[in-house]
Amino acid sequence: MKITFLGTGTSQGVPVIACDCSVCKSSNFKDNRLRSSVFIEFENEKFVIDTGPDFRQQMLRAKVKKLDAVLLTHSHKDHVGGMDDVRAFNYFMQKPIDVYGSNQVLNHIKNEFSYAFAEERYPGVPEINLHTIENKEFTINGVKIIPILSMHYQLPIFGFRIGDFTYITDANFISEIEKAKIIGSKILVINALRKKQHISHFTLDEALEIIAEVKPEKAYLTHISHQMGLHNEEEKNLPVNVFFAYDGLEIGL
Repeated sequence: MKITFLGTGTSQGVPVIACDCSVCKSSNFKDNRLRSSVFIEFENEKFVIDTGPDFRQQMLRAKVKKLDAVLLTHSHKDHVGGMDDVRAFNYFMQKPIDVYGSNQVLNHIKNEFSYAFAEERYPGVPEINLHTIENKEFTINGVKIIPILSMHYQLPIFGFRIGDFTYITDANFISEIEKAKIIGSKILVINALRKKQHISHFTLDEALEIIAEVKPEKAYLTHISHQMGLHNEEEKNLPVNVFFAYDGLEIGL
């Protein structure tokens, strides 16, 4: 399995255009983050988790030419806003793109991108097949995927485990039952917005507590706001098996 971090940032925090902090002025590419998403290559299948507003830019930057499915964690704009751009893969692959999410998420997609589901569709609109998932194991083209139910303040969201890889973003609570699904993962990716408390996201310390509890071989932090600080400076303070993810990082299993 190969995982490419398409984006590791967030819309949370001060807009870059109005910010003069050291992160926003940094020349280190690791401090320059698009909205959080990952590209997963598992055997011959290629999946994306979340299609935020930066989706088109991310896929072009990563030179992705094949996309078998999209997995959606939740319906917030910074995770689904780029769904329209799956139309490029309709063109290249000559078929609709399969999109998987909870009933709430898929209803949002049908409302947000209603033109893609109209009875009389304008030529060239995205072609999307929607698949409702629940909190139980499912497969995509033979690949087993285990949803991990988490809470984003009051919004239920899904993380996903594929093989020995687990990805969770935008969470601030995971029950003990759901944590058990993570145990045994070699790689865990989990959100850590900033150091200061937040109503709907894990802080750095809270993410580190989860990591210490489920004990992956390695963990990567994502959905990082510029309020976390500079990548190179802050990473020195992390446990030896924990790292800040950054856009373009590739890891293998």
